[in-house]
Amino acid sequence: MTHCFGLQAMSRGFLLLFGGWLLAAAPAFAQLQEQRHNWAVGVSGGVNMNSVSFEPRIKQAAHLAPTLGVTARFISEKYFRMICGIQAEVNYSVHGWKEKIEDNSGDTYHRQMGYVEVPLLAHLGFGKDGDRGARFVVNLGPQIGFLLNEKEVMSESWDPSQRANGVTQQYGYLADRKFAYGIVAGGGLELMTGIGHFILEARYYYGLSDFYNSTKKDPFSRSAVSSVVGKLTYLIDLKKR
Repeated sequence: MTHCFGLQAMSRGFLLLFGGWLLAAAPAFAQLQEQRHNWAVGVSGGVNMNSVSFEPRIKQAAHLAPTLGVTARFISEKYFRMICGIQAEVNYSVHGWKEKIEDNSGDTYHRQMGYVEVPLLAHLGFGKDGDRGARFVVNLGPQIGFLLNEKEVMSESWDPSQRANGVTQQYGYLADRKFAYGIVAGGGLELMTGIGHFILEARYYYGLSDFYNSTKKDPFSRSAVSSVVGKLTYLIDLKKR
């Protein structure tokens, strides 16, 4: 019993000592942070390399389509050599898929799906902090979207009856769900110049939502968009302090 009381006393002492160290160190950690109030806005454009996760599976080739939008960024602080902030965007992006048809019919098919998308991203920068130079940037966060339009593009000679996998329910079947959501992660290089910021970035968007209904009576249990995105963003400073 005495041994247990001794351990408890040592534990309390350790906790008090650790708590005291945290209180003493807090000002030092606070001093490591340099506050920023930097606002920048601009435009972006790039290319999506799209695919759709279908179940049952549909073979696909690379589906390339454009993306463009506007960006607003707020840098709030610098911690050691890391720049921290948030970035919000409103983009128009074309997603969809292009089928790899291997039944000797000569058919071609792809679906274009135009979304308005709003990513809200944590923004981190590593490297040069100033009006000139370069730094590596990372963006990560959620994204929501709304389907505005979609279009089927198929060859003139069209005979889906010969599909090797027998999956043809997608033809003529437009999306059931307009709302989409997922996760965005990306990184790139930011070049800071006298006329603004140029950011070359690669991103990956992973869709968490299906655009077709996915109950047991529906033809697809999974139908989610994913994209590898290459984009160039140009920002100008509105306020920098």
